Amino acid sequence: MKKTEKNQRLLKLAYAGLMAALCYVGYTVFPAIDAAGTKIHVGNAFVVLGALLLGGVYGGFAGAIGLSIADILGGFAATAPRTFICKLLIGLIVGLVAHKVASISHNHDKAYIVRWSIIAAVAGLAFNCVFEPILKYIWYTILIPNADKAQSAIGSLLAVTSTVTVINAVTNSIIGVIIYLALRPVLFKTGLLGAVDGNYSESKTVA
Repeated sequence: MKKTEKNQRLLKLAYAGLMAALCYVGYTVFPAIDAAGTKIHVGNAFVVLGALLLGGVYGGFAGAIGLSIADILGGFAATAPRTFICKLLIGLIVGLVAHKVASISHNHDKAYIVRWSIIAAVAGLAFNCVFEPILKYIWYTILIPNADKAQSAIGSLLAVTSTVTVINAVTNSIIGVIIYLALRPVLFKTGLLGAVDGNYSESKTVA
């Protein structure tokens, strides 16, 4: 491995650690509101931000670790495994759309970056709206049988288009994308954050 590649990886690991901390803070400083079986919190916004900045793998693991720790320290250790899975998948999907499909770390105009950042964020959080209650249902039906919690999961799935769920996804998408758009020009122009899709050397990034 070249020295520059090793340094880039270490830098991304450092950023991932920072994003994990931000996910934790986003959940704990602004406590989740439980409404209709859906938790509204801004932790997911930092999962989105991490995936947009670092790619799906680093961003996904940062969110998964940060929010799992938040569950454990908050007295909800039983939900931590599901949180880890869901947040990791959010990051992977956002990163897939943003960097493998749209290559937003390359030289594109601002409208393109804004459009694909939003599409990526919505894709990841919309998936989570459906997947999380399905995982919860499977969890309490097969792995840890609990009829009441399994029924609650079904209720959440049926309410996936409810106002609460939509507000949750939209709020986190907006926050994550706005912060990304604010940070992107500085990070890329100063070279503090390289490409995440493997082709950075072919074109310089712009705001």
